[in-house]
Amino acid sequence: MGAMLRLAVAQARRDRWQLCIWVLGISVLGLAAAAAVGSEFGGEAERAGIIAVAAANPAFLFLRGLPDGTGIGAVVFFQGYAFMAVLAGLMNTFLVIRHTRSEEELGRAELLGSSPIARSAPLAATLLLGAAANVLLSVFAAAGFAAGGLPVAGSAIAGLAVGAVGFFFVAAAAVLAQFLPSGRGANGAAAALVGLAYLLRGIGDALGTAEASLMRVTSAWPSLLSPIGWGQRSRPFTVADPLPLLVPAVAAAVLAVLALRIRQRRDLGASLLPDRAGRARSSEAGRSMVGLAWRLQRATLAGWALGGAALGTVAGVLGPVVADTVAGNPSLAELIARLVPGSRADVVDVFAAALLGMAGVLGAAAGVQAMLRMRAEEAEARAELLLAAPKTRARWLAANLAVAAFSVTSVSAAAGSAASVALEASGTTTGNGGTIILAALAHVPAALVFTAVAALTFAVVPRLTVPLGWGLLAAGLVLGQFGELLRLPAWLQNLSPFRHSPALPVEDLDITAITAALLLTGAAAVLAAVATGLLNRRDLTN
Repeated sequence: MGAMLRLAVAQARRDRWQLCIWVLGISVLGLAAAAAVGSEFGGEAERAGIIAVAAANPAFLFLRGLPDGTGIGAVVFFQGYAFMAVLAGLMNTFLVIRHTRSEEELGRAELLGSSPIARSAPLAATLLLGAAANVLLSVFAAAGFAAGGLPVAGSAIAGLAVGAVGFFFVAAAAVLAQFLPSGRGANGAAAALVGLAYLLRGIGDALGTAEASLMRVTSAWPSLLSPIGWGQRSRPFTVADPLPLLVPAVAAAVLAVLALRIRQRRDLGASLLPDRAGRARSSEAGRSMVGLAWRLQRATLAGWALGGAALGTVAGVLGPVVADTVAGNPSLAELIARLVPGSRADVVDVFAAALLGMAGVLGAAAGVQAMLRMRAEEAEARAELLLAAPKTRARWLAANLAVAAFSVTSVSAAAGSAASVALEASGTTTGNGGTIILAALAHVPAALVFTAVAALTFAVVPRLTVPLGWGLLAAGLVLGQFGELLRLPAWLQNLSPFRHSPALPVEDLDITAITAALLLTGAAAVLAAVATGLLNRRDLTN
């Protein structure tokens, strides 16, 4: 027990700044949402209008969550909880993988294993640190809601709902770390699990049943498969029922015990899914800079592309179902006719545009991760060996930028193609398949800007590449999704490249949209060129 506590303290010391940024960032988001809703929609009639619009628009339900009345707290929880829960899940999965599988991969866990401690002590320490971090997250999230003027009791339940999701993903990531052989693979799988939880919650909410008043929506059964869906069911500012939070808490306890049992029986460095041995010699293509970058990142690209294809499939399959649901509810049909005049295909277009926009975010994440791979190669001294050969840094960066750009385009194209095929199979007419694919590709220029910014960060401040790369992407997403809700200045919202991507096929591809795409692509090219020049001027750092 003493060794486990000392390990937990050492891990907390290493991660103190990262955890502070995560916890405070999530809590400030809740505070800002509470303050913005209270000031922007202070009248109940205004809030009722917003909730009615959301209940009538399945895309809103998919992205945000379940409307649960017109109180300020209920509107805040509807607007912000799902996003806060996703951030909590990512915080915890990255924390666990960093201190488990990545430590084994880098050899540091072997040093700990040579001391007289239990085999499972490092994992137990990580689980303890994760539990403490989520307790703090619950407290600070609740304080953020309360500081925004929401009821204290409801704020406490809302904070617990955010923390409960974090507890679940601590244990889930610990199990994944036992199965996968590399830290990169485990991180990717854990992030995909967070995305799957959001996806299941979104499907259940989009297929939910709205009350006749359009003030409340009850989710469908897929939401029960997600810890985020169970967190929503606590309804902190109306019913305030903490019992649904026991489901992710009990699931977390079971998964934590399972992870510890597996770790006690597993050899250090081994995994339940063994790593496949590569070839003794690379092919001719693999000996080039581009070939090497492709070899290192193709598995990660495949994972992101599958995620994009899954989102596209959901858009194509559920779009017609959602349209039928709206058509079968006279109240919803009347309101949607006022909001989006037109036919059945209009509802499908709105739903598809929302999900293809999310696929654009996945594409940006794929590009950013491709650039972060360069930092890992440098920090672990492999880049030094590579550049000892007659290869220039400019070629190294250019090769990785090419693979990153291909990743961005592939993820968006996979989403658009999957949506097009699914819509065609359902017999829904939304133009032609090329229109849907173009709608997905319309988000590529914005995603390329984030990729180029990550490359520039790597060239200028390499030790901050990871936090700044992901942090700037998260900031762009917040500005794009919550800028209007938080009443941020228009110039600040416009700093997010996502704000300049057209929401095809709902919006037209006019000269303004084409100009914005060209400017974003040009900005990405300029940033990439600057990054290449600056990388040649600095030394390699570990």
